Amino acid sequence: MNSLSVLRDDRVIAVVRAPRIPDASALCAALAAGGIRLTEFTYTTPEVTEHLRRASQAGWRVGVGTVLTAEQAEQGVAAGASFLVTPGCRPEVAEAAQAAGVPVVLGALTPTEVARAVDLGAAAVKIFPARAFGPGYFKDLRGPYPDVPLVASGGIDAGNAAEFLGQGAIAVCAGTDVVPAEAVAAGDWAEITRRARKFTDACEACEACEAS
Repeated sequence: MNSLSVLRDDRVIAVVRAPRIPDASALCAALAAGGIRLTEFTYTTPEVTEHLRRASQAGWRVGVGTVLTAEQAEQGVAAGASFLVTPGCRPEVAEAAQAAGVPVVLGALTPTEVARAVDLGAAAVKIFPARAFGPGYFKDLRGPYPDVPLVASGGIDAGNAAEFLGQGAIAVCAGTDVVPAEAVAAGDWAEITRRARKFTDACEACEACEAS
């Protein structure tokens, strides 16, 4: 199963931004115990390629985010990233991802940027910052782009994740609500599992409502 399939099934990516990660593999295990199988480490985190390497070698499905250049894309893939994420439309990152055979989630906000991301070969389009426009914006984007996989990122928590999913996002990014920097730095894996479970329970509640 590839990363995009996992994304569609689980509907959540955990996005880690922390000044210190004592054990990347243990962090991924804690998230998986709470129902989140995809972890995105970002280039804003020190030694990110080493964290990618350790987690991927342990068998976890990890990606790298805040990718701005082709060089970063190549370094991330070499370290074990199975998907790439950008904050905006980055043509050189899209090209590097295609060359490596790795899916890329390109960032966008406006309808024009969504179209640009699709033209660049995005496997999914990350709408960022999602909180600024709210869940209803995803319903609006679904009008002209009914088949584009949209991912909500920025300001998503257990209290609003279901709304974004219910309005058309195929998945959401769980940031500090699930992986606060202080808990990551302290290696408080039980707390991260608890937060991940709370978040995924909220997403599952959305699916239950859609099925009823």
